[in-house]
Amino acid sequence: MSVTKPPLRGHPIVKGHFEKRTNSVQYVVADPETKRAAIIDPVLDFDPKSGATATYSADDLLEFIAHEGYTLEWILDTHPHADHFSAAGYLKDRTGVPTAIGEKVVDVQKLWKGLYNLPDTFRTDGSQWDRLFADGERFKIGNMDVEAMFTPGHTLASIAYVVGDSAFIHDTLFMPDGGTARADFPGGSARALWQSIQRIMALPDETRLFTGHDYMPGGREPRWESTVAQQKRENTHLLKAKTEEAFVALREARDRALPMPKLILHSLQVNIRGGRLPEPEDDGKRYLKIPLDALEGAAWGE
Repeated sequence: MSVTKPPLRGHPIVKGHFEKRTNSVQYVVADPETKRAAIIDPVLDFDPKSGATATYSADDLLEFIAHEGYTLEWILDTHPHADHFSAAGYLKDRTGVPTAIGEKVVDVQKLWKGLYNLPDTFRTDGSQWDRLFADGERFKIGNMDVEAMFTPGHTLASIAYVVGDSAFIHDTLFMPDGGTARADFPGGSARALWQSIQRIMALPDETRLFTGHDYMPGGREPRWESTVAQQKRENTHLLKAKTEEAFVALREARDRALPMPKLILHSLQVNIRGGRLPEPEDDGKRYLKIPLDALEGAAWGE
């Protein structure tokens, strides 16, 4: 017999940190009662022109946590990102705090292992993270319950984290004037994305929604917080496409016109390793591997 879970309660403290190089939003979410906190979707800095890596963005998160007197409990990723390196591995090494992601990451690992022709020694069991969450699984940040919500479409492995009255939804819905996320990466699906958006829209109207990117339509200042009610009223894609079939047609047409993200082939080989760079080779240097002609049908462009 299934057991109905009690509703999530609480009003977490949320601080978004905008990383302007990749238009990404990193989050620190904290329990106001215990001051225990989690980091969601941290960025490891990378300059593709020079190949340089740095930890400025991740270190800023740690400095903020120290300044606020928080105790870090979790380092969470919503999915293996295609537009920036995850800093989860670096933060794990700095803090010893466990890392986690959704359990479907193993499917993304298998897919990209083939695309990169990685050796048999590369593990596709998700063991690069400390914990893999199933759909609906709960855990805690301090005294607050957190629920992992499976939200595929952008990737096979995408999940949202629902914390009290807040949900961290990353690449599903953007701010209402930005619409929805693309669904044309390997393993992506506009139809699956529609279903995931319906799950998010079924949350209470007052639920605060925190997205993972903002591309500042019209040149406005970056924003990353909305509500379910606001998305229902204002989301430009959901207003244009009110049915699944209409949404799939809209999303697929838009995706055909988009170039692939500049860092997709750089970042996935890092992010399927839990945010760790490839191992040094015999000269002591680390190398990224770029498969040629790997993403068929991708639009040309800058």
